[in-house]
Amino acid sequence: MMTQLRAGLVGVGMMGRHHARILRDLEGVDLVAVVDPAGDRHGVAGDCPILPDVDDLIRHGIDLAIVAVPTRYHEDAALKLAAAGVHTMVEKPISHSVEAGVGMAKAFDAAGIVGAVGHIERYNASLQEMRRRIAEGQLGEIFQITTRRQGPFPGRIVDVGVGRDLASHDIDSTSWVAHSPYVSVGARVAYRTGNTHEDMLLITGTLGNGVIVNHVVNWLSPMKERVTIVAGDRGMFVADTLTADLLYYSNGTVPTQWDTVSAFRGVSEGDVIRYAFPKREPLRVELEAFRDAVLGRSTTVVTMAEGVRTLRVVEAALESANSERFVSC
Repeated sequence: MMTQLRAGLVGVGMMGRHHARILRDLEGVDLVAVVDPAGDRHGVAGDCPILPDVDDLIRHGIDLAIVAVPTRYHEDAALKLAAAGVHTMVEKPISHSVEAGVGMAKAFDAAGIVGAVGHIERYNASLQEMRRRIAEGQLGEIFQITTRRQGPFPGRIVDVGVGRDLASHDIDSTSWVAHSPYVSVGARVAYRTGNTHEDMLLITGTLGNGVIVNHVVNWLSPMKERVTIVAGDRGMFVADTLTADLLYYSNGTVPTQWDTVSAFRGVSEGDVIRYAFPKREPLRVELEAFRDAVLGRSTTVVTMAEGVRTLRVVEAALESANSERFVSC
């Protein structure tokens, strides 16, 4: 029988309400209390007490916690939980700055407990299937990864721009899919909605394995789009993480007997395949991975060190936009 872990949830807003829904139904986990000074606006706490702060949650006695509050509050909540010996997953980005994220990662390492970051796109079935097929060599050598993440402005986000909020998804998943870190990025930003933070961001970069990448991110599109495209010498994958669909465009083979052009190594249109595979809710898969990490099992949890690396790339991109030069990561 699985050990029952006592769980606490910090924040029951737009993202926290979904954590609450799954935690209440997650095998081996009992949601025993939630923290939100604004109360249970979405009515998801059930019989759980609504506590005013993290200190009260710690006194309630918990084994693990999910931190789903605005980014500027991550550091304070996480450090208190680490000091109390509570395994914790914070929503992405890990924190408001790399320095704060480094401090959080060190605190959890020193305490010998699990510190994780909620980079949910890693648990999207389309990207997991893509990564598996890339590792098996279906695309051959990878040349380029392109992502598009755009949609309307979310009025609930006021403390960060599209870099930390949206681009962090694609930076993390791109490095994860390619099995390689970023080495440099160049970027441009725009401010169009009257906010103090950037609402449009274009990033070009290079990974350690030589793959070139490009990310289109904005809050100014009436069309919501979440697409990752990976091109290699045998074809191309296109993953839509809104629908969890994965398409494969193979490079066609057109034989030629004309010696003058036979040396040209280009591509042509080949077969197109839409794969069928199980599609589970990414947040549930993510929380299962966190639970398993707490229990000491093999897990795919995103570590705080990985969260820091992703935020470092985001900050390098914003620095590049300000300095108008490429920045090392």
